[in-house]
Amino acid sequence: MLDRINHLMENVPGTFGLYYHNLITGEKLVINADRPFLAASVIKLPVLMAVMQEIHEGRLHSTDILGLAREEKVPSCGALFYMDDPQEVTLKDLYTLMIILSDNTAANRLIRLVGIDRINQVIGEAGLHHTRLNRLLFDVDAQRQGKENTFSPADAGLLLEGINQDTFVSPAMSREANEILLLQQLKNKLRAMIPRGVPIAHKTGEDSDMTHDVGIVYAKQPFILCLTSNDTDVVAAEEAIRRIALLCYQHSSV
Repeated sequence: MLDRINHLMENVPGTFGLYYHNLITGEKLVINADRPFLAASVIKLPVLMAVMQEIHEGRLHSTDILGLAREEKVPSCGALFYMDDPQEVTLKDLYTLMIILSDNTAANRLIRLVGIDRINQVIGEAGLHHTRLNRLLFDVDAQRQGKENTFSPADAGLLLEGINQDTFVSPAMSREANEILLLQQLKNKLRAMIPRGVPIAHKTGEDSDMTHDVGIVYAKQPFILCLTSNDTDVVAAEEAIRRIALLCYQHSSV
């Protein structure tokens, strides 16, 4: 299978990463799995972990009511930017929208609430070696200063394995995270060519020259698949992601 995956990748510009882990047989396939990639919205997965850690330790509660000021709202992905002011939402609303709609406003509100330093502390404690939150989403000034959020396919795989093994903060938090990821509404990559009856718990990320999708595919033999790309042609890369996901599904369904 690795030869077929490499063949699909070789005609796509830029750098590709792959982390595949069959959760039944233990088989793993990796390509650039420990290489840092610019994260785009995949950084929202470790943000979710940090928020859930704060809930687990009692400093936050999923039912907490939070206000959103107009100046906090950023465009592009999500729904909150387009909703009328004044606005109040629960903490759970924020972290759910951050994942299922990749809502940037929700992500930034949560980052400000928990704090970048605390989020990076949780990331470090989880053993994520190439994941770092360095700025808010849509922070153009910070981006111009060279501040970027990073992750690796293997780091994303470790988080997803934690969800599968009930060690993503706690068993209860693991189950809730999985349920939220299963509600993902952005379905043009891992989800696109795999049969609709197969649940996929996943998180996407994309920008002008990068596109990612990382998730747990509940095939006959469930597997984790993290596909990442930087400095690429997004249209070509997403077609490769769709075809690689189908290959992995077929390989894991025998």
